[in-house]
Amino acid sequence: MKKYPMDNEIEISEGLHEECGVFGVYDFDYNDVTSTIYYGLFALQHRGQESCGIAVSDTKGPKGKVELYKDMGLVNEVFTPEKLERLHGNIGIGHVRYSTAGSSTRENAQPLVINYVKGTLALAHNGNLLNALELREELSYTGAIFQTTIDSEVIAYHIARERLNVSSVELAVKNAMKKIKGAYSLIIMSPRKLIGARDPFGFHPLCIGKRDNAYFLSSETCALDAVDAEFVRDVLPGEIVTITPDGIMSDLSMCQEKKAKCIFEYIYFARPDSNMDGISVYESRIMAGRILAKSYPVEADLVVGVPESGNAAALGYSMESGIPYGMAFVKNGYVGRTFIKPKQEQRETSVRIKLNVLAEVVRGKRIIMIDDSIVRGTTSERIVKMLKSAGATEVHVRISSPPFLNPCYYGTDIPSGEQLIAYNHTVEEIGDMIGADSLGYIDANRLSEMVHGNLDFCDACFTGNYPIEPPVIDIRGTQG
Repeated sequence: MKKYPMDNEIEISEGLHEECGVFGVYDFDYNDVTSTIYYGLFALQHRGQESCGIAVSDTKGPKGKVELYKDMGLVNEVFTPEKLERLHGNIGIGHVRYSTAGSSTRENAQPLVINYVKGTLALAHNGNLLNALELREELSYTGAIFQTTIDSEVIAYHIARERLNVSSVELAVKNAMKKIKGAYSLIIMSPRKLIGARDPFGFHPLCIGKRDNAYFLSSETCALDAVDAEFVRDVLPGEIVTITPDGIMSDLSMCQEKKAKCIFEYIYFARPDSNMDGISVYESRIMAGRILAKSYPVEADLVVGVPESGNAAALGYSMESGIPYGMAFVKNGYVGRTFIKPKQEQRETSVRIKLNVLAEVVRGKRIIMIDDSIVRGTTSERIVKMLKSAGATEVHVRISSPPFLNPCYYGTDIPSGEQLIAYNHTVEEIGDMIGADSLGYIDANRLSEMVHGNLDFCDACFTGNYPIEPPVIDIRGTQG
């Protein structure tokens, strides 16, 4: 189903889009948490560069009064000192977004705040629901009026409705989880509680942190580090945690044996200094490079990584092969990831703005270039061309993921079929198309080695083995 963009929407090109980032804090000493959420979101900026928002409340103030600000743009653009000064509270949640589905508008920015008969709820969501369209239609026929086009609002509505029939918000979350199907890591703020919930498959990460007398929920541990909080533990797939001044309560009744954690978190999405479900992202990428070196050895003078996610894999390749590791690219840190551009032509021309080659490093050398993925091939082609223009005699490309063959319905906006270069081309053909002297991808059967065999993961974008049956119609681009 195709949505036509409204006048105030940014037209987002289909491509490998990011997920979202969620962050929450409850300070029992009644310290203001707004600036802490700001820094937490800043550390999660890599997970979404389109919009952001913060919702806070004072647990000593009027019950249910929530102060909210959200807008399009990066965290440091949206939240000026003046904007932050207007937000006060000792409990709050924040969100950074990239629209894996749903229009790119201010209305669709999160957190969402809803007022209902039992009070106020604020919600931040990372993921995609598979049955959101069905649930939205069902709610619409019972009188629900939607303010957004994102599936997160469907979740918020179901929690609010369930709350009318049960004694607590956490029970309402549990009942809502029985109805929604798909991928979600949620942080919910009620007037006196901070609640975290993770879907039973555990597609996306969520963890708990602590600093003095404040407790945190975060997509990644790197955000806990940014606010000097101690990592306590991961929220388990299917678990609902409720944080109150009485402590942390856990409900495991929605947990299940089968897990499906997104393997692409370890390949690309997460920051290398994060740990998720007991696995170091950095070590996973080092291992990916080692696997590539064993699988696709080649005589060369230098191993280089395409910043940032290719760097650790390049180091792993170097460590395994004995070929020196070097820095061939200078990255402009003020430019977003290359595929996060409003239109295809802008994405392509942004490659040279984002990266420049150190000609002195590559001139006259045989280069092994490590990157995390190839989607359409346009970016890889331009980077290979840049290396050769700078004097590299050979460029051998190694990719720390298998070829993309299938769309993702769980929060990563991987385009479908004909838009994926690997869909209709062999590895050799792709190598020729991007101008590489040779090309090698990690074998999907070896992905488990990246996470030391300690993770039940989802690799459907590579293998087509979907842990939940995909929807009959393409939900991507119709929700959020």
